[in-house]
Amino acid sequence: MQQEDSKACIYFWGNEEVMSECGGSMALELLPEVISFYEQAQLESGLSVYGVVLLETEEVIGAAGFSQEEGSDQVELIFHLQKDMWHKGYGTEAAIACLNYAHSLNKIKTVTASCAINNKQALHVLGKIGFDYKGMHYIEDIGQEEAFFSLTFA
Repeated sequence: MQQEDSKACIYFWGNEEVMSECGGSMALELLPEVISFYEQAQLESGLSVYGVVLLETEEVIGAAGFSQEEGSDQVELIFHLQKDMWHKGYGTEAAIACLNYAHSLNKIKTVTASCAINNKQALHVLGKIGFDYKGMHYIEDIGQEEAFFSLTFA
């Protein structure tokens, strides 16, 4: 994810429907700051959130990657796609690519993920790519209970 991608990010992070289960959408003015945060995370830890690019057009259609607490061998997988790209397999493809990358670093042991219980597509993707459901937990940042998943690399 680079600064020039910020205008494309409005179609997923800035879209109220896409972000309705994730704490709400972001204003366009905040997106460069978010991207700077992810650029810095990549420099510091080698893991970040990345642009999901449609290969045919090289258009950024979403974001997928990781958030990580400093010094932890555990990361959280996130993925968001613009609405017109839902139900096409791109979320699954992006999530698998991120998992393969994290696994190749040989420093990540566990990947977690969470989503709203009524986000059927995200629940389907997480189950399909090997995550185990661990129960419900409260996400303080967004003020809601979410389904919690975990995947441990062998």
